[in-house]
Amino acid sequence: MTPSKPAFRTIAVVAAALFAVATPIVQALTGTIAVGQGDLVNDGKQTLEAAGYAFSIWSLIYAGLLAYAVYQALPSTQETPGLQLLGWPSAIAMAGCGAWLIAAAMDAKWATVAIIAGSALAQCVPLVKRYPVQGGKDFWLVAAPVSLLAGWLTVASAINVLTVLTSEGVITPQSAPVWAAGGIVTVLAIGIGITLASRNWVYPLPIAWGLVAVGVAEQHDRPMIALLAGAVAIVLLGVAAWVGTHRRILLPYPRQQ
Repeated sequence: MTPSKPAFRTIAVVAAALFAVATPIVQALTGTIAVGQGDLVNDGKQTLEAAGYAFSIWSLIYAGLLAYAVYQALPSTQETPGLQLLGWPSAIAMAGCGAWLIAAAMDAKWATVAIIAGSALAQCVPLVKRYPVQGGKDFWLVAAPVSLLAGWLTVASAINVLTVLTSEGVITPQSAPVWAAGGIVTVLAIGIGITLASRNWVYPLPIAWGLVAVGVAEQHDRPMIALLAGAVAIVLLGVAAWVGTHRRILLPYPRQQ
């Protein structure tokens, strides 16, 4: 017999998704900062900047998270190993998305670092454990939305850290190129590592999207950083393509006991 879904977890996922989506709407209506705007982002532009269009990915992420929240709450949706593994971490990460916006509006710089890094960690850990979802609705309505969020939080965490370090004076104009390059290389290492460990081709896509936006923003002022960001984006897309086309010959997903 298939075990029933824990009601509290189901409600928590729905509440977290609504909180994540509603927070920027409320901020827009009340005139506070929106994603990609405000002093927090502007403070870090001398080190690493992403083109404004990059933040449009939130429309896709929010749509996916709402679809995921509704799907996992439907009475007809049975409990699955994927929901067991991804449910609570996704609730934590989605709640973190809303909390980050509130912290950013309050200019609580180090709080934004803790929130976004914690959210990324919460969402990436179960992916590394290889969520037992191979395809079908469970992939597109559970694993894919969660993976998109995890990938974006990964690249956004790196930019957030560099931004705060810049605003605090730790990163100077002279050392900024080294820090920027180090951040991009770190994202590359994390992106490849998690993609290969999770056998997950969706996860690196938003990372590549963010790095292309970095390349676009930096192409005039820091062309070498732009070139590095673009090259790393291409590498990550290549890894995503390889994993996506070789999943059947990779090690199988762990069986649920």
